[in-house]
Amino acid sequence: MLHPADLYLWDFWFAPRKMGEPYHLFYLHAPRSLPDPDLRHAVATIGHAVSDDLHQWQQLPTAFNQGAPGSWDDRAIWTGSIIERDGTYYFFYTGTQLAEDGLVQRIGLATSSDLQHWQRHAANPLLEADPRWYEKLGGSSWWEEAWRDPCVVWSPADGCYLMFITARVNYGPADGRGVIGCARSSDLLHWEALPPVSEPGEFAHLEVPQVLALDGRYYLLFCTASDTHSAARRTRAGDSAAWFGTHYLVSERLAGPYALSTDVGLAVGAGDYAGKIIEGPDGSLCFLAWQMHGPDGAFAGALSDPLPLLLLPDGKLAVRYPAANP
Repeated sequence: MLHPADLYLWDFWFAPRKMGEPYHLFYLHAPRSLPDPDLRHAVATIGHAVSDDLHQWQQLPTAFNQGAPGSWDDRAIWTGSIIERDGTYYFFYTGTQLAEDGLVQRIGLATSSDLQHWQRHAANPLLEADPRWYEKLGGSSWWEEAWRDPCVVWSPADGCYLMFITARVNYGPADGRGVIGCARSSDLLHWEALPPVSEPGEFAHLEVPQVLALDGRYYLLFCTASDTHSAARRTRAGDSAAWFGTHYLVSERLAGPYALSTDVGLAVGAGDYAGKIIEGPDGSLCFLAWQMHGPDGAFAGALSDPLPLLLLPDGKLAVRYPAANP
């Protein structure tokens, strides 16, 4: 696994990859002297590592840092995604500002031709929560304005790029306002906010989305902690509502709407969070997550090794974990 000696690793994403090329992994990181999550998140920057097999990793210099003092992203850089168009890589990321104590999240863009040298877009930030549908800071008892973790993909059926976002609607009980927000663009530079692609009521937030097509359906991964499940969900689902980890929504269309297909999580309770699905070197799909807790219960901050992903006959997903030692 990737376990940096002096840095915690958490949310991660991959750059687009062609067959035979190395995997380029990008991830949030902060010094291991900051085990407190509030301190860690307040100084997060973007790490970069490469691998040929998803097992052995070579760490590269820090890829992306906070913006200049006084800018919209001068506090911390949070989770994003990378897409390629005509030889240019577009990195969409979450930024927070010192003047706002990091309570308002916005989405910006940086571009690169080599995945190592990045240039911020002059019009940043490109997108923030639209009050027509989404909660703004102070709109409920929730402490932040959630608008983060952009996942950008091309939609052939819609003829545009779609961005899926961790967001909250502006109505309903505070503990159930979490949704996957959405925006669209024709050129990756100009974005129009759209209504959410999922319904509220289940969670306070759905973090780190990833969408992929499998066997004619679309699966939208997200993660959530046990303490962000709504009271309504706990009443409806009982013990199955308490899982901690990665789950997914399903739709017949990339643009949604998406809904839960099961209350059983994809990867839960094992200390792994914010899982992603990627094609391995042999062409099979595999699942990786970052390890939140080690065997001793302490914060781990490392990337797991890949595990096989199974698409079951009923359309549900499963991760094949190694058999336990007798």
